[in-house]
Amino acid sequence: MSLIDLLTGNTGNQVAEQAENKFGISRNQVIALLAVAAPLIISYLRNKSQDTNEAEALNNALDKDHDGSILDDVSQADARQAEGGSILNHIFGGDKQNVENQLSQNTGISIDKIGPILSMLAPVIMGYIGREKQQNNVGAGGLGDLLGGILGNASNQAQNQQSSPLNDILGSVLGGGQSQSSGNPLNDILGSVLGGGNQQKQQGGGGLGDILGGFFGGK
Repeated sequence: MSLIDLLTGNTGNQVAEQAENKFGISRNQVIALLAVAAPLIISYLRNKSQDTNEAEALNNALDKDHDGSILDDVSQADARQAEGGSILNHIFGGDKQNVENQLSQNTGISIDKIGPILSMLAPVIMGYIGREKQQNNVGAGGLGDLLGGILGNASNQAQNQQSSPLNDILGSVLGGGQSQSSGNPLNDILGSVLGGGNQQKQQGGGGLGDILGGFFGGK
């Protein structure tokens, strides 16, 4: 299953429905958040996996806690929200507050709800990575390539299927994240793609904010 299939298929919709029921957030907003958060989390993990110790820790965590079973029973997402919060603290570290602020601004989800919703999404994203790891028989040394491949394949798929606003979001996020890398996923995805610069926003330069406006307005 590709990352695009995860985000646009039954799994993404089921998680969005759970979050909608629990937090009173529109399903479209949750799906849009998932479309940005998944590549962002994977990008951070790819960077971390360049460090041998981090790669070993991630490999162990995936083997122990993220075998992909959550994809077959998405109701686990709610029950594992606290675990998801711990996952995000480790992945984002000192960037976590900035990540949440940027995502809140660009999806319209209030700052008090963005963290809890991301905490629901994180175990699902980790479960997806864990399943891909199993299917490709990858160990700690191959995680960087696996994660890069997930992003690269999703980018190609999204760019080739820009027939819906959601694919536009995914194409924008993944395309921007791949095309120029500062070595910091926060800058690559949140900065360049979400239209983090005031100049880009003033120009309406096709940042995620513009796409999201069309996405929510059209539904």
